[in-house]
Amino acid sequence: MMRALRVGRGVWPGVKVRGAASASELGPIGFVGLGNMGGPMSANLLKAGCQVIAYDVSDAAMGQVVSQGGTAAKSPAAVASSAKTVISMLPSNPHVRSVYCGEEGLLTGLANGADTLFIDCSTIEPAVSQEVAKAAQQRGARLVDAPVSGGTIGAQQATLTFMVGGAAQDFAEAEKFLAHMGKNAIHCGDVGMGQAAKICNNLLLAISMAGTCEAYALGTRLGIDPKVLAGVINTSTGRCWSTDTYNPVPGVMDGVPASRDYSGGFACDLMIKDLGLAAGAAGSAQPRLSLPMGSLATQLYIMMSAQGDGLKDFGGLYELINKAQGSEKQ
Repeated sequence: MMRALRVGRGVWPGVKVRGAASASELGPIGFVGLGNMGGPMSANLLKAGCQVIAYDVSDAAMGQVVSQGGTAAKSPAAVASSAKTVISMLPSNPHVRSVYCGEEGLLTGLANGADTLFIDCSTIEPAVSQEVAKAAQQRGARLVDAPVSGGTIGAQQATLTFMVGGAAQDFAEAEKFLAHMGKNAIHCGDVGMGQAAKICNNLLLAISMAGTCEAYALGTRLGIDPKVLAGVINTSTGRCWSTDTYNPVPGVMDGVPASRDYSGGFACDLMIKDLGLAAGAAGSAQPRLSLPMGSLATQLYIMMSAQGDGLKDFGGLYELINKAQGSEKQ
């Protein structure tokens, strides 16, 4: 059964609003992975008055969290030895395996019998979440997978949605921390089911963004002002998150990656990674499932990356589509 948390305006029907626990109740919080998402997430914990002990391979990222009041650790193991709750936000399967199970990994830093709760917000294969959760359990710890939706804007504004997989009591404990970083937490089932939900969400996001870019490129060719078109779409049946919150057309919205040359957002290469996770999951499903729209979207993002824009926000697909020249009719 799915449970949800919403902090802020409005609640889902039948759902009790749960406030965030106070900083003094939470104790020290470990945080590993301070990139475009993890950095703002840890910053929101600090703003709430929480004590954060952080680690990242980037010295600049570490310096940023220290400047905000956090404490730098020398390794993931050092984080786990200092905090009973540890949040991770990492790029991919190998990073998660290394950070948790590597020589200086989180699990090596656990004291004997430590009842640590790990909250992994990375987007990875469900099987990898289950694998790492089992390894944590063998060390006396617990893990929930809690991938997020909401992008860098949601991370900055603490409006993320967390899709959580794990035991019900672990979810109840994790949501006390998640409430400082987002407005929704949804219990999706056992460990790995948060990842399953996230993979499906990002599959749809990739497809809807590609459609959004194509529609706005057509509007540009036909001569309609993109802001006018946005006003139409966002009050009509074509409305989606890619149009009304994260519009990919430069000049339409402030504060989104499109307004800063597609920097500081969700990288195209990471979207390709997530689409690969979806394809792999569909291939191993019983019975197997084909993803025709997902496959087409993947090809477009691969083209974007191949022209040197893999680190740009995935909404930069608009540039690729808008520059494309159709074949002339003879």
